[in-house]
Amino acid sequence: MPTNIPAELDHPTFRLAVAQFDQAVQHMALDPNMLERLKSPQRALAVSVPVRMDDGRVEVFRGYRVQHDLSRGPTKGGIRYHPDVTLGEVSALAMWMTWKTALAGLPFGGAKGGVAVNPTCLTTGELERLTRRYIAEIFPFLGPDKDIPAPDVGTNAQTMAWIMDTYSQQVGFSVRDVVTGKPLSIGGSLGREEATGRGVVDITMEVLHYFHFDLSDTTVVIEGFGNVGSHAARILYEEGAKVIGISDRFGGLYNPKGLDIPAIITERKKEKPPLPSLTQFGESILHEDLLTLPCRVLIPAALAEQITSTNAPKIQCQFLIEGANGPTTLAADSILHDRGIMVIPDIVANAGGVIVSYFEWAQDAQRFSWEEAHIHSRLQSIITKAFNRILQQAEDKKITMRTAALIAGIEEVAMAHECRGLYP
Repeated sequence: MPTNIPAELDHPTFRLAVAQFDQAVQHMALDPNMLERLKSPQRALAVSVPVRMDDGRVEVFRGYRVQHDLSRGPTKGGIRYHPDVTLGEVSALAMWMTWKTALAGLPFGGAKGGVAVNPTCLTTGELERLTRRYIAEIFPFLGPDKDIPAPDVGTNAQTMAWIMDTYSQQVGFSVRDVVTGKPLSIGGSLGREEATGRGVVDITMEVLHYFHFDLSDTTVVIEGFGNVGSHAARILYEEGAKVIGISDRFGGLYNPKGLDIPAIITERKKEKPPLPSLTQFGESILHEDLLTLPCRVLIPAALAEQITSTNAPKIQCQFLIEGANGPTTLAADSILHDRGIMVIPDIVANAGGVIVSYFEWAQDAQRFSWEEAHIHSRLQSIITKAFNRILQQAEDKKITMRTAALIAGIEEVAMAHECRGLYP
């Protein structure tokens, strides 16, 4: 792991992002001065977010917004509400978003933001006041041609609506393209909510097709049943795959004959029961055991660093497709590679969200809506093109898919820097 990391950015996820970068650039002939520029975020803002709680007291939360690179256009990235949010974590996520947007050919740089808070412990009113004050604090950073937020862990379409309204109140008119992932009534896009999960499915189907496997004969295990995991599970089920295991933060459900995903989603909408309690659909299983179930496809779609050197030797999938950001540590990457397990990295596999966010941003700018079938088709075209590009590079250069993806993304950003030069 790298050691020359600034103290304010020192976090396991940021160390992982920098280590992946260092590993990729060993295969590239880049100017050393360029490497240092690309390792650190271009801009980073830390803010205090005072919120009047329902009981009258004022609680102060810590918020961040990081713009990793602006060389290719405005920055793009989610806002997450989670107790473990730190400057180092969001800096890593912003860096990955830079490579992700470049690899997909989108006119964005990478950004990320968040507030260190447990959103489940706040009322709706408290969440709204938190969101509005946080956006007021980072307002100078934001704008349709500056930085465009989106949903992430702990946030949703309603959060994005509050963000759009807060920004619009500041400038005096409605600005629909300042944020993506909004409700349809205020400029959201068809297909955006499920976009990341659908992109994971598009990649899964492309992998299976390339290696001549039928989806109907494929068993899938999905870690995480939030926005990404639940949509991926539903679409895979509808396409004919057998989803045998799913999990949330409480544990998992396992059924070797296949889980009834639509029925589970319907049940979850009632009172959001923990997955392990829904034993009418399958047997409960510990999180650590779910990750090591025999399956053809394993999709980690929860938080970072879930696949480690401890459980990597026990994993029994053929393809690991990263729905989450940074779910696999560097040591686990090496173990999985040695064991012949193909890892499809996050900057390709979960790019569906930012691709459809780009569509939403473009529709808002054009004041024109696209049909959902058109969005699905364009998403599939862009994400599978990126996959096939890095697959070819990985096979030609005898490198991993992750290294190939990082090289492709870094090359695009480095080229933009070289063209623009260094000011002043």
